[in-house]
Amino acid sequence: MQASKIKVSIYEDNNHLRDSLSKLIIAFDEFELTGAFPNARSIIDNIEDEKPDVILMDIDMPGITGIEAVALVYAKFPEIKVLMQTVFDDDDKVFRSICAGAVGYILKKTAPTDLLDGIREAYIGGAPITPSIALKVLKMFKLQSAPHKNEEFDLSEREKEILSHLTKGLSYKMIADVANISIDTVRFHIKNIYEKLHVHSMTEAVSKALKENLV
Repeated sequence: MQASKIKVSIYEDNNHLRDSLSKLIIAFDEFELTGAFPNARSIIDNIEDEKPDVILMDIDMPGITGIEAVALVYAKFPEIKVLMQTVFDDDDKVFRSICAGAVGYILKKTAPTDLLDGIREAYIGGAPITPSIALKVLKMFKLQSAPHKNEEFDLSEREKEILSHLTKGLSYKMIADVANISIDTVRFHIKNIYEKLHVHSMTEAVSKALKENLV
């Protein structure tokens, strides 16, 4: 009896790379290409139609970014494994992707055989991560695990709500939609959050929120 194939969908706005990835998946009998898309604007409908097991997700796409798409997928289809792909191992994007629900993070320069291994690993419940990115994740973990003093930050309930959305990888626009407020109001609250937490970036805010159990 033949084992079931691993169903893979691809989200990549670079036409050449999307075509190359599609051909790579199709070339191996253990995989089934369920879709290859230039953007994630219809990702929920795509998933309901194609029912992939693993998604290869470009982190930088027009309209809806890969990080925003991961958050959408994880909220509605937590059983689907999303493997991020990017050109750069950017600290902020790595952290936000993982917070949003990505199970792995692989650089686009990864060899095809290693990419296929990453898909297999993600499918069986692993967390495939390019070595250079794994080092960054370990450093982030050490920072979060370091001893710290309990502090009172005096965050309002709305600020805690918005901070919680940030830890899930939501963009300002998505937060505005979920919280039913304007993007300017989101920016106002985030500015106050930064000041109260004594941080200067989204990564620092999310890291501190998790470390201090603020959300």
